[in-house]
Amino acid sequence: MCNSLINKYNVAGPRYTSYPTVPYWDDTSFSLKKWKESLLLSFDESNTVEGISLYIHLPFCESLCTFCGCNKRITKRHEVEEPYINAVLKEWSLYCEILPGRPKIKELHIGGGTPTFFSSENLERLIKGILRKANLADDYEFSFEGHPNNTTREHLQTLYNLGFSRVSFGVQDYNETVQKAIHRIQPFENVKRATLAAREIGYTSIGHDIIFGLPFQTEAQVAKTIELTKELMPDRIAFYSYAHVPWLKGNGQRGYDESNLPSGDSKRAQYELGKELLSQAGYNEVGMDHFALKTDSLHEAMLVNKLHRNFMGYTDSKTQAMIGLGVSSISDSWYGFSQNVKGIEEYYHLIEQNIIPVYRGHILSTEDLIVRQHILNLMCHFETNWSDPALYVDELKDIVIKLKEMEIDGLVNFENEGIKITQKGQPFVRNVCMAFDVLLQRKQPETRLFSMTV
Repeated sequence: MCNSLINKYNVAGPRYTSYPTVPYWDDTSFSLKKWKESLLLSFDESNTVEGISLYIHLPFCESLCTFCGCNKRITKRHEVEEPYINAVLKEWSLYCEILPGRPKIKELHIGGGTPTFFSSENLERLIKGILRKANLADDYEFSFEGHPNNTTREHLQTLYNLGFSRVSFGVQDYNETVQKAIHRIQPFENVKRATLAAREIGYTSIGHDIIFGLPFQTEAQVAKTIELTKELMPDRIAFYSYAHVPWLKGNGQRGYDESNLPSGDSKRAQYELGKELLSQAGYNEVGMDHFALKTDSLHEAMLVNKLHRNFMGYTDSKTQAMIGLGVSSISDSWYGFSQNVKGIEEYYHLIEQNIIPVYRGHILSTEDLIVRQHILNLMCHFETNWSDPALYVDELKDIVIKLKEMEIDGLVNFENEGIKITQKGQPFVRNVCMAFDVLLQRKQPETRLFSMTV
């Protein structure tokens, strides 16, 4: 890839799991009352048709991975499991009390933190408690994130028996120097054990998360990690760019400094090499950072234009409403976003007061909804169109000017009052989305908020 393009487009930018992005939420006009109203509207429109998605955040980890920017609590005290599950089930009850009908769950995902920090018995109690107050869609999908070092066969079997069919394991990189730097010592044998156990039990989609651009990482190490991954042939692979955001509160990215990170050129070379090796192994690129075998549902969703993206990443199970449970979880009604408080003690206090523990959010304007659709189109399908008056935004002329420059650089093509991102431009999809991000264009951040796009 041309170094001049990397130098030009390697800027700080959002990953667009939502629009508006969290730093641009309007907290001043937001309230819990408005969030409930937006959720009720969405629930009324979509629950009987498609159902809802449910995300459950389990924040506990026994050790700190220094590459991680997620909300977590480091502890080895497993007595924290029971009170946390009690609180999550109480929060779910608070939502069920305000919803005008029995929720129909289409998608449920457990993330973290480390979900497999919890015992299989407690995970079973959690899921059974959730399902006691809900129905299931005919085509429901349950998934969870597993840490290969502590995901037991009992974890896998218990969750499979409850309806889970998909699991993703965090691999990151198999090189010992890199693992020590990010404090994630994880032998290949542990990943192999967990992967093979999941396949034997009957999981239909097994994913591995791999990261490029980590401290001390080289192209040879990326190649070795993918070579080992090919021995196991997971159904899908998330090949993420490391997001270096050490300024975030509670972030553990302080075990190394920027001098230990690959340069922008080297990082992009790692991506191009990894992409080529994955393609040779039979994986097809799906959206941004994701690869899947032809037999995986994510690839099938891409082929029939049903790929969707939300705070849980790419999914083939689109729902209009997504409720997030647990500390720091984000919910999405399509018309609004809300985020739970980040502190566990504050979360417990609000739950005890029978208050849904939301502390900030955003209600989308008409303009927000239009831009959101364009960005979703680009992230999922690499194209968007504004021929429909309903998708016209006032600042379209300014957007087109930015896109014309990208056309000159070979990143996009204009087609019938719209654009299509070229093969050359797909690694720069975040930059193309930024051209549509009118909030970002109107007010550039005074401090660095986002990771680099390359």
